[in-house]
Amino acid sequence: MDYLESLLDTLKSWLKKLLQLLGGAEPTPELEPIPIPVRDRQ
Repeated sequence: MDYLESLLDTLKSWLKKLLQLLGGAEPTPELEPIPIPVRDRQ
């Protein structure tokens, strides 16, 4: 199981390096919407 985890980590790092070379920069994570409080008029 440790072998699989280390293999996945190695693949992740290779993919990050490849994306940096192709895209020029590290991909930015998708931003989560900020909840806005709304007052109910009742």
